[in-house]
Amino acid sequence: MLLLAFHRNVLALDIHPRYAIESSKAVSSLLLDIARAGDRLVAVGDRGHILYSDDDGQHWTQAKVPTRQMLTAVDFVDARHGWAVGHDASILASSDGGETWNLQFEDVEREAPLLDVWFEDIHHGIAIGAYGALLETRDGGQNWLDIDERLANEDGYHLNAIARVEGAGLFIAGEMGALFHSTDDGQSWTSIELPYEGSLFGVQSTGQPGELLVYGLRGNLLFSSDAGASWRSIVVTDEGAPFASGLSGANLLADGRIVVVGHAGSVLSSSDRGHTFSVIHRPDRRSLAGVVDTRAGELILVGQGGVRTAAASGLDRTQQ
Repeated sequence: MLLLAFHRNVLALDIHPRYAIESSKAVSSLLLDIARAGDRLVAVGDRGHILYSDDDGQHWTQAKVPTRQMLTAVDFVDARHGWAVGHDASILASSDGGETWNLQFEDVEREAPLLDVWFEDIHHGIAIGAYGALLETRDGGQNWLDIDERLANEDGYHLNAIARVEGAGLFIAGEMGALFHSTDDGQSWTSIELPYEGSLFGVQSTGQPGELLVYGLRGNLLFSSDAGASWRSIVVTDEGAPFASGLSGANLLADGRIVVVGHAGSVLSSSDRGHTFSVIHRPDRRSLAGVVDTRAGELILVGQGGVRTAAASGLDRTQQ
């Protein structure tokens, strides 16, 4: 297995990649994730587009990216070092805050996209994806090894999200209610039973030790205060009816709020660490995939239609 993984890595480095086409429309194309690299914002999405902004989202610059594959997730460990993943099991790395990228890994024969990536530091990282894909590096991405045998995932459920939770370790969420927990930075994993068997698309720490949310299809939100030992379903009311739109991205903001975004322009907000949520729908109803806050307390939303800056509520300033 080690030799196979190393060989795939060498193949990825030896090819001559096609660079993402520079386009003034990239800022309004489909974007699937956004992260902070220090004070800089970095967003990734369709056709290998990676954009960065140094002024809290007012202006965006397209990065030089050696792929045209859809990119699904991005993670930075500091202001300079970040990784992005996407289709064809692509893994890209940047050491200049997202301005330029190099292709570390690609496996076209896998026929499965990578869907999320997490790095502990500049050396140790884990990438996850469709059909149970689980890859790990201990050398900053110079070599990526298959470690899917560490999970009890015999059916090869898609792994959709990975995150660290304060005081509890790592969690991986996937389809069919799959949830895995590691207390040793991914060396071993245990399965967690949930009171929900539908697909999960995210894991979000509340910032308090052992507290986390998982979320997914049909507006399902589950809260645990004990590192996943027990769970409570959160019922969100949307104009008098149960909220039922899919949820696809979340973030813990500087002001302590948790914001979750999803289909139909949904923006859910909690000021009590995820115990209760209010919901608004943006008038354009375009699906959202990720959210960060600006230094002024506004929101930067990404998804269908690219990047949008919104007030703290999730609505555009003119809609307040």
